[in-house]
Amino acid sequence: MFEHGFFGNVLSKYYENGDSADIFTNNSVATLATISAGEFFLCVGAALILGVLISIIYMITHRKEGYSQSYVLTMIMLPTIVALILLLINTTAGALSLAGAFTLVRFRSVAGDPKDIAYIFFAMATGTACGIGYVGFAIVFFIILGIVMFALAEINFGGSKSRHMTLKITIPENLDYQGVFEPVLNRYTNFHKLRRVKTTNFGTLFELIYAVDVNEDIDQKRFIDELRALNGNMTINLVFFKYEDKIYES
Repeated sequence: MFEHGFFGNVLSKYYENGDSADIFTNNSVATLATISAGEFFLCVGAALILGVLISIIYMITHRKEGYSQSYVLTMIMLPTIVALILLLINTTAGALSLAGAFTLVRFRSVAGDPKDIAYIFFAMATGTACGIGYVGFAIVFFIILGIVMFALAEINFGGSKSRHMTLKITIPENLDYQGVFEPVLNRYTNFHKLRRVKTTNFGTLFELIYAVDVNEDIDQKRFIDELRALNGNMTINLVFFKYEDKIYES
């Protein structure tokens, strides 16, 4: 796309001339001189358009579970910002180093859903490709991955009819919990396993933490009411794994 190497011209000119005094003066001017207005608008414009298209795919694939507007706007801005910064980097090695630094950024405002984080990398990779001049590769990459993501969302690839949840039951310290809740759990869950037992409230209460697979068609209120009848009407929490209290078995 760029006849003269785009990022390699500046250093090659500098070493050929051997002029070390102008490294901080002429270098930036020479860099900007190698980027024409057409190349600038092509790279940045392509990154912006692809960012918008990525955000549209994200909204379509998340229309059932919902999404944050700020997250959508972030995916529009990221490719453009990355592309512009890479256009101003002197060398390809520097551009790739900066792209690597971007990938280390942790977006603390985003929920810890791996799929959402993957969309961030999707936007960054597209912006990086546009920023170093590979606009065609960026478009092909977007088309391939965009079609794959859309198709996987439509067929609900990897989805499960059961919902993996965490069940937390609070009981008094004098209650022998072994075998007490199993009859109810057997009726309302496909799978349940006691993962952790811990004391709370200065040892006056016990908290049982189960990993359960709950069918979508069960009456959750009735399920919780039957558990409350066994634990003395104390606190019961039933939450999705992805929201809080993830428990992993080693």
